[in-house]
Amino acid sequence: MALHKPEPSNDAGGDMNYLVSMPRKVATIYLPTTVFLIVLLFPFYWMTITAFKPNEELLSQDGNPFWVQSPTLAHIKKLLFDTSYPEWLWNTVLVSVSATFLSLVCSVLAAYAIERLRFRSSRFIGMGIFLAYLVPPSILFIPLATMIYKLELFDTRLALILTYPTFLIPFCTWLLMGYFKSIPFELEECALIDGASRLQILTKIILPLAVPGMISAGIFAFTLSWNEFIYALTFISSSEMKTVPVGVITELIEGDVYHWGALMAGALLGSLPVAILYSFFVEYYVSGMTGAVKE
Repeated sequence: MALHKPEPSNDAGGDMNYLVSMPRKVATIYLPTTVFLIVLLFPFYWMTITAFKPNEELLSQDGNPFWVQSPTLAHIKKLLFDTSYPEWLWNTVLVSVSATFLSLVCSVLAAYAIERLRFRSSRFIGMGIFLAYLVPPSILFIPLATMIYKLELFDTRLALILTYPTFLIPFCTWLLMGYFKSIPFELEECALIDGASRLQILTKIILPLAVPGMISAGIFAFTLSWNEFIYALTFISSSEMKTVPVGVITELIEGDVYHWGALMAGALLGSLPVAILYSFFVEYYVSGMTGAVKE
């Protein structure tokens, strides 16, 4: 009696060939991607054309609202030379970089201690740190304001540098805990057998493997620091010490008069550094968020 071999199933091939036809590609890939890009990039396009529109076109109902008839640099000139925008930008960069660095240092030490040292109640402490991130900043700034006044740090950059980690450290610690957990513990055991200290293990083994996770946490912390508004509005009063989000809103809105051209120019220039940062480190950011470790 002859035995017949079962024919291979074409299910896998059918799944792979699902997107071969052009109509299916258009419906499932090109069209959704195009709609997503339009929705995502339209605010940047609107800020750009508004920044270069003269006031006559901004206030006129004639013509095409999605295009510039007579481009002008008057709004950018007003922003850069008639306001303290360069100082605002420098303050934002300094505060964001300093707060991000301080938060990463504290988060790395906290995440490594909670995840690797395995002391009593470490899991509860880790959960408590993450729950602290869920506390709204609108509640935290009230007691923090009292501390800032008593420490005589009001209207200084140091006030923001020291208060921003209160909401940056919890999430960065939680993110790095998950990333450290994905690193094989056998690497540390071998290093301990060879006589390495915990500090050497952290600096020479864990941190090089955790670079994507640290970049992901750093981008997150930098973005939140760059866009933060409540603390910067509460703790800073002088125009020279303001950050970009606060300075643009408070200095370019005079009563019921909105300087839309300068406002959009300030928003556009203020969003470019974050966009450039994401474009350079997007691969590390995705890898860090998924907790992947390259072998």
